[in-house]
Amino acid sequence: MNANPSSVTANRREVLARGTRTVNTITSKDGTQIYYKDWGRGPVVTFSHGWPLNADAWDGQMQFLVQHGFRVIAHDRRGHGRSEQASSNNDMNGYADDLAAVIETLDLKNVTLVGHSTGGGEVVRYLARHGSKRAAKAVLIGAVPPLMARTPANPEGIPIEVFDGLRASVARDRSQFYKEFAIPFYGVNRDGAKVSQGTLDQFWLWSMQVGLKNAYECIKAFSETDFTEDLKKIDVPTLLLHGEDDQIVPVNNSARKAERLIKGAKAIYYPAAPHGLTTTHQDQVNADLLAFLRG
Repeated sequence: MNANPSSVTANRREVLARGTRTVNTITSKDGTQIYYKDWGRGPVVTFSHGWPLNADAWDGQMQFLVQHGFRVIAHDRRGHGRSEQASSNNDMNGYADDLAAVIETLDLKNVTLVGHSTGGGEVVRYLARHGSKRAAKAVLIGAVPPLMARTPANPEGIPIEVFDGLRASVARDRSQFYKEFAIPFYGVNRDGAKVSQGTLDQFWLWSMQVGLKNAYECIKAFSETDFTEDLKKIDVPTLLLHGEDDQIVPVNNSARKAERLIKGAKAIYYPAAPHGLTTTHQDQVNADLLAFLRG
């Protein structure tokens, strides 16, 4: 006797309840499948990546820390990379809840949360929304908080028309847009820049793995979310790393403001460094990250 299709579907949903884990996949609270990778043993460090990339963007940091005795875990944001292309919750609350699902399902404790760009916003929203009971420290690299978009309360911000342009470009021809976006991302348009074609090709490859709807909706999440009150709630030691020539998330409207809002925050500013400093300044970032983890 054949099984009733509706019963099969209901059973699958029950199996995919929050906290269910399969090989390299965790189910978030709305049923979305989140891919993650988990390397090494030791004190735990999680990594939240920037838009429009995936967990592989952290390989340079993860490999380094594994070699220095840490356990490192990075997930693909919903809609990005190998995670499910969710139709809903493509916002900072959704991203923070996915990070919480990873941390709680793997039962991680005393975690250092590292986030780059949009991932920095994800870390900040996680700490404000879920608390710091499982967190030991936080690292925000080229991070978007407190608020990217220009508003009456944030007159130094970037005009909303710029983000409207990003949305239009992604919707019209995302492949060409990602090729062009990589240039300011890594500062290739600056004199003396040394960025390989392989790095640019890699950026395009990762970006093309993002679902169109997810990439489009993430723009609003990283540009219009106001993290001001979230930053004030952070109660773990926090390190900010930011390039002073960041053309994507300008330093004066992000890290320099966040440094003042986070109690006891430490900041390191990299002269002439671009947004993609985890790649262009990998050795320096790794050294600063390791020193903070061991401090």
